[in-house]
Amino acid sequence: MRDSADVLTDPPPRAADARIAYGPEPLQFGDLRVPAGEGPFPLALVLHGGYWQAIYNLIHLGHLCEALLGAGVASWNLEYRCVGDPGGEWPAAAEDLELALAHVDRLPFPSDGRAVLVGHSAGGQLALWAAKRASLPVVALAPVSDVRDAVSRRGSDSAPARYMAPEHFADGSPLELLPLGVPQILVHGTADDSVPYEMSERYVASAGPDAELVTLDRAGHFEPIDPLSAEWPAVQAAIERLLETRGSDARPR
Repeated sequence: MRDSADVLTDPPPRAADARIAYGPEPLQFGDLRVPAGEGPFPLALVLHGGYWQAIYNLIHLGHLCEALLGAGVASWNLEYRCVGDPGGEWPAAAEDLELALAHVDRLPFPSDGRAVLVGHSAGGQLALWAAKRASLPVVALAPVSDVRDAVSRRGSDSAPARYMAPEHFADGSPLELLPLGVPQILVHGTADDSVPYEMSERYVASAGPDAELVTLDRAGHFEPIDPLSAEWPAVQAAIERLLETRGSDARPR
């Protein structure tokens, strides 16, 4: 039986159609994948996790991006600065995302004007943050939606604590940014031992009608990003649903 954590060490997917820089720094780029055909296509802006640590990168989410091609969704899989990179503590990733969002309209593919943010784990924190900034719908997969809680649980020497100092919780932790003012779907497994399922429960309860929780019974932390998992269809359906409901007005603002 497949362990979905293997997605971190699986052979890389095929190379992206293009690697597009969105800024001058070495990590300010994203991998663009575009479905076959003339289009136009909607776009998923994808943000990888890894507890904001530089030892992880965008490669493992390339499999998710490849799966979206089959649904007719283009993707821009974004890299960004993390702890361990020079100046990688918050708000470096926020500064990177602002540049990336400003670059979306210049991506070389036939866009139909629709876009959705998709982020996993630490990338879920960034996706929720960017959703408010850009007025985009967001699908957050096992997201760290409460950084204050993550620091409290993990301790002052933990990755969350090294990433975000307490004075930034109010401007960087999604729970403290509510309301976001955009549709949000959080997808979380009840057996997640990395980011507790209860964090998403609390977040959605606080977010009110803008947010929905899709519960993956007995799933762990990596099933939501593993296209070979039994849970993947629920993730793809959430992405497609937000793209369908937003129409053509979902470009970053």
